[in-house]
Amino acid sequence: NILNSCVIKDQERSVAMEDFWAIVLAGLKVWVCLIVALLMVPAMFGFSLGISETYMKILVKILEWATLRIKTVNKAERMIQSSSFNSEDDGSMEEELRGLRRSRPKPPVGGDFTLSDCFYFYRRGIEDIIEDEVTQRFSSEELVSWNLLTRTNIDFQYISLKLTMVWGLGVFIRYCILTPLRIMLASIGLTWLVIGTTAVGFLPNWRLKFWLSEWVHVMCYRICARGLSCTIHYHNKENRPRKGGICVANHTSPIDIVILCNDGCYAMVGQSHGGLMGVLQRAMARSCPHIWFERADMKDRHLVTKRLRDHVNDKTKLPILLFPEGTCINNTSVMMFKKGSFEIGGTIYPVAIKYDPQFGDAFWNSAKYNMVSYLLRMVTSWAIVCNVWYLPAMHQQEGEDAVQFANRVKSVIAHQGGLVDLSWDGGLKRAKVKDTYREEQQKKYSSMVVGSEEGRSGNSD
Repeated sequence: NILNSCVIKDQERSVAMEDFWAIVLAGLKVWVCLIVALLMVPAMFGFSLGISETYMKILVKILEWATLRIKTVNKAERMIQSSSFNSEDDGSMEEELRGLRRSRPKPPVGGDFTLSDCFYFYRRGIEDIIEDEVTQRFSSEELVSWNLLTRTNIDFQYISLKLTMVWGLGVFIRYCILTPLRIMLASIGLTWLVIGTTAVGFLPNWRLKFWLSEWVHVMCYRICARGLSCTIHYHNKENRPRKGGICVANHTSPIDIVILCNDGCYAMVGQSHGGLMGVLQRAMARSCPHIWFERADMKDRHLVTKRLRDHVNDKTKLPILLFPEGTCINNTSVMMFKKGSFEIGGTIYPVAIKYDPQFGDAFWNSAKYNMVSYLLRMVTSWAIVCNVWYLPAMHQQEGEDAVQFANRVKSVIAHQGGLVDLSWDGGLKRAKVKDTYREEQQKKYSSMVVGSEEGRSGNSD
């Protein structure tokens, strides 16, 4: 009897486990069907059922309430003052020093310099060391108010029970509900991209192949964008880049590609990689004329330029997508454009991208986070919200060299995106300042110290 009762209990346990797994499997099937019906199918055909819009409206209301709550509890201590990145004119330092010297009698000999000038230079030097124009462009943009993401506000402390409960609920929603969903969508999008582009690559080079290739690329990028809860506002679509041209945009994040490719297909330019990235590159290259270079080819500037120029001269090929800054900048400014992108020729289509940091920090600080860590930060954010402005096509003017053309395009992008236009090279993120530039600044500094023409001539003697 004891043996029979044990057998019966084991059978009951096995039946209960089978029922449990059957319920779990049924729940997963329903979950997958909902994802396909409500997210993937609308993304594939470029429309929305209003779920993302409703989510954003609720999120905005919650953040507004949290901000008001913080202000009410302690305005002075809990509000983070936004950093104002107001670039000074090239002559601002000279003008300050000139005004300082006008307020005192001029020395009888030796130019305009007096010993008290040292205090002015000391102060300006310390200010530049503490907050220079370049270094702060490679750290996350500071927010006016906390957005319920702990990593965006290092000064956050306990304020109230209600706010703490809302933050805890937000952590649960972001990490336990949204993150698995987003990872699943991104994985499906990348898998379909590999399978779809590989299959299209076997087709003959007919018009149907090119149409299918563009549709597969855009469809998969849209699925990946839904995986990041992207809300993208495109402006001036009549200026979208056309075939045979070059699309030039400011660079904040690797997902800039996903943002732009949601609204059209582009030919990518970049270095060949191994691993998973290499699988993606090879699959994409089978169906679309992307330009991938080997490391040895990248060292040959003339070879790279020739391949790009041949691509641009073929008006049937997709527009090339380039980020001339060469590195990611923190969504507050635009730094120097490399002139190589503007020596190719052809039509330049400027595009300005500006992210809303209230919902998530899209900036990739590659010196601090690797790609996996960065993507995890993206999928655990509230959402990715940005504006994209397509600007009128631009051409190199007569007598204008590549550097001047690049600066003109950069200025237009910065103005449209509300970004600070800086002349510094983004390569300073990892490299030191060139000696030639340092010497130029030393000469400029020397002329400011001496002041007048008579002083400069006397100093040279």
